[in-house]
Amino acid sequence: MIDIIKTIFLGILQGITEWLPISSTGHLILFSSIWPLEPAKFFEVFKVVIQFGSILAVLVLYYQKLNPFDARKSAKKKKQTLQLWSKVIVGVIPCAIIGLLLDNIIEDYLSKNIVIAITLILYGMIFIFVEKHPKKEKIQTIERLDYKSALKIGCFQCLALIPGTSRSGATILGGLYCGCSRTVASEFSFFLAIPVMFGASLLKVIKYLMKVGLFSFGQLFLLLLGTFVAFVVSLFAIKALLNYVKNHDFTVFGWYRIILGIFVILFFYIL
Repeated sequence: MIDIIKTIFLGILQGITEWLPISSTGHLILFSSIWPLEPAKFFEVFKVVIQFGSILAVLVLYYQKLNPFDARKSAKKKKQTLQLWSKVIVGVIPCAIIGLLLDNIIEDYLSKNIVIAITLILYGMIFIFVEKHPKKEKIQTIERLDYKSALKIGCFQCLALIPGTSRSGATILGGLYCGCSRTVASEFSFFLAIPVMFGASLLKVIKYLMKVGLFSFGQLFLLLLGTFVAFVVSLFAIKALLNYVKNHDFTVFGWYRIILGIFVILFFYIL
């Protein structure tokens, strides 16, 4: 029963923090440090696999926009959808290559509270700086995003391989750097998440099956429950973020990251 409650909390945390630029993985690791979900090997898979629920939320909310075979679309719209997917693929390439090469190093050496604290503070400061020195918005719609900018944003996404950075935060920063509006940067960040999270989830499951073996019935239930909760919460979180960025910047998230990072250092290393 306790594990079910933990799983629901973790699913809610994943659903909210995945789409906000505050690091979902960092929050999940911090939560587990205080109230762990055992065994540790299972949690390593759990914290990645439940991201699949967040992917499903994007696919549901943007089904028509992402479906190139929608009969209601004109030939031009279908072509634009295929071009969007090709830009997503271009943007995913850097993270896919580096992620595969460094997966073990990241898991063994960088999933530490001090690393999370430092990246929370560092990127919080960068967010505040970027918002105080904004670039001119030259990409107002997702269709105007070019392949070069997509690749640059994909390179920014590589920064998120370090826990505490925030995948959405890194890609949104990349989008703002390339001159995207906040809405375009946020939406392209959502779309980049689809292949990245699917690939990461699949990789973690395969490695777990090879090293540990099959999941127990209870573990499968927790994975499905966490994924479902993350899916439902993500539906609301994505809509909330898009409504927020229409009239606000990301400064508040920068300050939140800094405050949380300082709290982590105080809680785990000083107090």
